[in-house]
Amino acid sequence: MISVDDRGPPPPCPRQMNLAAEVLQAGSREPGRTALEVLSADRAESWTYARLIAAVRGTGAGLRAMGLGPGDRILMRIGNRVEFPILFLGAIAAGLVPVPTSAQLTVREITAMARQVSPALIVAEEGVALPDGTTPVLLLGLDRLRSFFDGPPCDWEMGAPDRLAYLIFTSGSSGTPRAVAHAHRAILARRMMWQGWYGAGPTDRLLHAGAFNWTYTLGTGLMDPWAMGATALIPAGAAPGDLFALLDRAKATLFAAAPGVFRQMLRDGGRRLPRLRHALSAGEHLSDGVRAAWRSATGTEIHPALGMSEVSTFVSGSPAHPAPGGSSGYVQPGRRIAVLDEGGAPVPRGTPGVLAVDRRDPGLFLGYDGAPEETAARFQGDWFLTGDMVEMGPDGAITYLGRCDDMMNAGGFRVSPLEVEAALAQHPGIAEVAAIELAVRADVTVIAAVYVASAPLPEAELAAFAETRLARYKQPRVYIHADSLPRGANNKVLRRALRARYAKDAP
Repeated sequence: MISVDDRGPPPPCPRQMNLAAEVLQAGSREPGRTALEVLSADRAESWTYARLIAAVRGTGAGLRAMGLGPGDRILMRIGNRVEFPILFLGAIAAGLVPVPTSAQLTVREITAMARQVSPALIVAEEGVALPDGTTPVLLLGLDRLRSFFDGPPCDWEMGAPDRLAYLIFTSGSSGTPRAVAHAHRAILARRMMWQGWYGAGPTDRLLHAGAFNWTYTLGTGLMDPWAMGATALIPAGAAPGDLFALLDRAKATLFAAAPGVFRQMLRDGGRRLPRLRHALSAGEHLSDGVRAAWRSATGTEIHPALGMSEVSTFVSGSPAHPAPGGSSGYVQPGRRIAVLDEGGAPVPRGTPGVLAVDRRDPGLFLGYDGAPEETAARFQGDWFLTGDMVEMGPDGAITYLGRCDDMMNAGGFRVSPLEVEAALAQHPGIAEVAAIELAVRADVTVIAAVYVASAPLPEAELAAFAETRLARYKQPRVYIHADSLPRGANNKVLRRALRARYAKDAP
């Protein structure tokens, strides 16, 4: 049996649509229902669907009143605030193209990104790094943005499902972050997660542990609950140790987080959560050990998922079809995947290969913005190549084996080693450097920098150097001095050999 799995046709796309309208359609039928609760230690800020929809449509109208037109791009420089999703959806409602970015990025990093996407407007909160450059663009602060919330509503900008809706950045295999272009139809593909992963409906209260400005939170924690007409719960800066109490107090029925959050929560043993039906995990591989510990501590299951910025999650466990031990689950209903060899042919089940997604998947990206050659390189015939090495079991379960291209994972963010290496190579004392994802203990990996220098360099000095050039989640947590770096016949650094060498020495 070959490694191809076809779970039926995807949902049909309408001739005309708007992503933001699709997200808020269910809520518009029950405007008094609670759409969002922002949870702090002692209170909850509540947003009804009526208030949320008014703020989104008011934002769209305010942006258009500034002279912005369909297709203009808006660079988002906002931290963990409710204004983030409102701006994102408000821009899309008006036919504009939001570009969310991490507030942790340095001036250098955001400058390079801005040059790629050429924004017509930057919306920024005070204290967040802005791009340098000679091209003038409009700049909007949060006070002015909030003034749009109560303004007259915009009309939904309707159009073809395949037109550009938003851009999100991901680290490309070239080492340069790439802007991933998504169409309005992407929201329709997310419906396949509702039962294929979430097992959720309009009566659920889904608490996501991430910040507003993380794309995982934006999709799983906000847009998907809203599209169902459910209630989204977002903590206002809660520490992992506080989440058990917060889940209980907020009466959460579903909980979503990255595996690292589950690990931290379980350090103190955990507690029973009588209202919680199950939890959801994505962003990096979830180990069987964490799943078992969570089950023992809470009496509920964690359902893992596998995905990427270019197509979101498409393989997952679910309450109706739990992922077997060691696996990430099954292809979701309405999707088609395969495991391919180097020639693009499906391998037999039980054989490692490259995970591929049917190029007709409605959730698949439009391409890397401004990089047609890099986009074309990711396709082979009818398939989009994810770059993930996996194995498909006899029953269709997908087991993740690692990245084909040595991409690293830092707390759910994919980071290119080339980007980290390029930043550290500027240090005057470093002759060569390689970045790797290194296991430091069971179920925990970090970014490590292995460098060649005439003598070991002070770790504090290297950390300070990295801090000025890389966002925090990209900065190495371990620095290792080496006499040389292992290289293959083509002179490429053998990162796999480095991982194997230093993993043995990890505590």
